[in-house]
Amino acid sequence: MEVAIVKYNAGNIRSVELALERIGIQAIITEDHDRLRNADRVILPGVGEASTAMTHLKANGLDAVLLGLRQPVLGICLGLQLLCQHTEEGDTAGLGIFNAKVHQFELASQGLKVPHVGWSQIALADMVDQVNNQLLDGITMPAYVYFVHSYFATVGPDTIATCTYGHPFSAALRKGNYYATQFHPEKSAGVGSKILQNFIDLKV
Repeated sequence: MEVAIVKYNAGNIRSVELALERIGIQAIITEDHDRLRNADRVILPGVGEASTAMTHLKANGLDAVLLGLRQPVLGICLGLQLLCQHTEEGDTAGLGIFNAKVHQFELASQGLKVPHVGWSQIALADMVDQVNNQLLDGITMPAYVYFVHSYFATVGPDTIATCTYGHPFSAALRKGNYYATQFHPEKSAGVGSKILQNFIDLKV
């Protein structure tokens, strides 16, 4: 199996590569269109600024490649946000895979710090069936995972897990062959490793 990590101007790519190595997967890091199209799994990670990242994806034709993929795709953190319809960060149009918009946390009145950093609980969204739960299969809920973010995706029809920080937001999304987590599975210890393994083992 070939797992490809999308190479673009976003941080945390090496951490994802190392997390995959821990579960026995040697991934490739590439921006080559054919390698991405032919990979068995594609991961779009990211820590960074949305408008800059989207500009880079478009300049290199990676936006069209990502939209055309038919194998399982996993967005992580910024990757999740770029797969949504729009983000307030830089007033940026996303790829529009997920029916969700991304907003900035406004939590000063609640005494909560932004960015949201650290371990928080996630729970399955209401009415998530077994098919949509494949990414989180075998994980006892609620589960603790690691977040680092100042922007969040709204809860909607594609939400498969939620987290509450001031208010509920989408912790994980799924639509068709596209999956995404706002948290960092590569930093989420055993739970994160299980999620990455589930992604590798998805039935397609």
